[in-house]
Amino acid sequence: MNDEQANDLLTQMFRQAKAQFGNAVKSHWFNGNDACPGCGREVDAVRVKGKDALSLNAFIYRERGVLIGYLLCGRCAKKIFRAAKRNPYTQTPLHADIEANLVKAYQKHLRSMDA
Repeated sequence: MNDEQANDLLTQMFRQAKAQFGNAVKSHWFNGNDACPGCGREVDAVRVKGKDALSLNAFIYRERGVLIGYLLCGRCAKKIFRAAKRNPYTQTPLHADIEANLVKAYQKHLRSMDA
């Protein structure tokens, strides 16, 4: 998946989030970093039903109203899949780490835009 494809998918996710959450979502940003925001390893594919897939995800950075899109490495994606099977709709410590790392990356992105 290249950045253009990821941005196209994130735009679709943004439209859906906008329809669902209204003005709480004002914009979107894709974290194009090759490092997984969960563990720092290189983003790679995860096997799903015998096929390679990328784990494209997003969360709303509420303070700014930004839908932040990101990719996970296969290892972190599998951890989240397993946790979701055990406790659906429950955030894990890994989710908190991912979100904190992405907020930092977004703030760094904003600073670079001001420079």
